[in-house]
Formats: sequence, C-alpha cells, structure tokens
Amino acid sequence: MNAGLVVRAGLAAFAVVETALGLWTSVLPRSFYDVVPGVDMQPYNEHLLRDYGFMNLALALVFWVALTRSGEVWMARTAFGALLVFAAPHLAFHMAHLDGLTTGELLYLVISLWLAVLIPVLLIALTRVVPDQRPAEGRPRSPSA
Repeated sequence: MNAGLVVRAGLAAFAVVETALGLWTSVLPRSFYDVVPGVDMQPYNEHLLRDYGFMNLALALVFWVALTRSGEVWMARTAFGALLVFAAPHLAFHMAHLDGLTTGELLYLVISLWLAVLIPVLLIALTRVVPDQRPAEGRPRSPSA
C-alpha cells in the first residue's frame, strides 16, 4: 500500500465532500435543513445554515490547498486536524442528542459522524510514514537543531 497515495485520496475526498456540503448548505439552506437527519432539532435558521455552509467552503479551501501541496506532510496534517476541530465536538454533541430519530436516521447520523472523526485520525497517523517531499531548505528545523 502506498501511504502517500492513500493520504492524497483522503485529501481529495474531503475536498470534494466539503465543497459539495458547503455549496449545498450556503446556496440551498432550506433543502439541507429538510433532508439531513438531526438538523431539524432546532427551528429553521437560514443565517446559521448559510454560515455553516460558508464554514464548510473555508474548510474545503484548506483541503484543496493541501491536495495541491501533497508533498508537504504538514499541510495534510493541518487539513485533517482542521476537520477534527469541527468533527470531534460535532460528534460529541450529536451522540448526546439522539432522541427523536428514526432507526435509519440514527444509523446514518452515528455512522457518518464517527467516520468524519475516525478517517482523519487514521490519515493523520498514516502521514507518519509518508516522506516529506519538500526540499531540505524548505523544511522547518527540528527543535534540537
């Protein structure tokens, strides 16, 4: 298995997902509210949903930049870490608020939210075996140097 290729595929997948999610929520917030399980826990708020969409587009930008700089391991870690800053507390919130969901909605929500945390964690771990392809003069100095 080529670890660099797997990390690059992860960056590409999250770039596409975050772009699609961001566009959907910022352009068609009511559709997102009506379709995604658990979003309707609160009354519809167009402003909040559009802001969520724009936040996803900002995160998408980080993934697209990381993808174009795929030889720079720190950039991949930054992108996956940025996702975790959102995904981990998002998972924790929803795990504490599962009331009122159908079995199908519950399965979708729990599985998708856990994957949004586990996949970036695994990809960050995988970057430990990916060689940094930047020229030596472009690499940060180690603290002991």
